Amino acid sequence: MTVLNFLPLSPKRRSIPLNTEQKKVIMFGLFFFILFTPGVSEFICTSSDLDMSYTFCDSTAHAFTFNVTPCSTMDKYDWKAALTWIPRSDIHFLKVVFNVWYDGARSLTWKELLCSGADDIYSVCGTLKGETVVSAFDIKGSRIRFPKGNYSIVVQGFSDYSENNTLICLNFTMVVKQDPY
Repeated sequence: MTVLNFLPLSPKRRSIPLNTEQKKVIMFGLFFFILFTPGVSEFICTSSDLDMSYTFCDSTAHAFTFNVTPCSTMDKYDWKAALTWIPRSDIHFLKVVFNVWYDGARSLTWKELLCSGADDIYSVCGTLKGETVVSAFDIKGSRIRFPKGNYSIVVQGFSDYSENNTLICLNFTMVVKQDPY
């Protein structure tokens, strides 16, 4: 077993010489960390009854932020959302797919065509690669009471009907801490 000893460096000594075995252990650890560490999780909000966060489905960094208020599901059916995004390609066509899981079981799949290239009503349509999308909008619930549990919401944006070309993919985690009943 290799034991790494950490020694304080003197002002004259900028690095610690490592033997081959120590270098292998460090490189394996770095490789393992890069390979199996998911994307950075961004907290949207946290409260006494709700925690929300998101990660990206891929390991590529995105210029994206999202937040929602109020941070509660207790007798709340309308939320305010704000989105800032710099897409990596032009948005002439945008199909959005929502998949929702509740405690590990798929509970909803919803698909919506937001941009088709003709008579588009959403401000994101026609955005060019590198332009900043800034949008604020309301999310109106359908009077659904979210039972206590873990929700996973995967939101995918595609630039084609076949859902082969992904523009963005987000994995939202929502933990409802108490039943609304």
